[in-house]
Formats: sequence, C-alpha cells, structure tokens
Amino acid sequence: MSALLDWLHTVFVEQFDFWIILGFFAQAMFMMRFVIQWIASERVGRSIVPVAFWFFSIAGGSLLLIYAIQRKDPVFIAGQGLGLGIYFRNLWLIYKENRDDPTI
Repeated sequence: MSALLDWLHTVFVEQFDFWIILGFFAQAMFMMRFVIQWIASERVGRSIVPVAFWFFSIAGGSLLLIYAIQRKDPVFIAGQGLGLGIYFRNLWLIYKENRDDPTI
C-alpha cells in the first residue's frame, strides 16, 4: 500500500506544474466534444454529430498535441497530430456542403 501511495504522490503532487494544468484543461476540452454530441443526439432522439463537436475536437486536440510535444511522447504526438487533420477535414466538408447548398 505504501508503494501505491508513493506512486500517487509522485504522479499527482510532485509533478504538478503548468503542463499538468494544461494537460487536464486540454483533456476537458477534448471530452466536451462527447458531451456536446450526446446532448445534441438526445435532443433529436437520434445520433448526430454537431459542428461544435469538431471545434471542441480541434481545441482539445491542439492543446493535447502541445502537451504531448512538451512531454516528448511520440505515440501521443502522432495520435493527436493525425486526428487534427481529420477534424479540420470534417469542418471543411461541412463548410463546402453548406456553401454548395443554396437552401442553407
């Protein structure tokens, strides 16, 4: 039990700095996209992905990428970096669809 408490202290207390705060904030932004998607789907009674989902994805993904770069974590860097491309592409497709549809 002592080893676990020592580990928890090291991870959550000794390391606590600006980057940990940024990491938690970034993770909260990233999580909000699921909350937004869930609320929007509940309102219409079917699964939908609102535009706000992609904006939270970009905000959270960008901050998490900065955090991952600072931590020098190649797996996290690759995952967030590739994800950002997908999020921007989805926003572009939504923009293009709305631009091309004269009824919107």
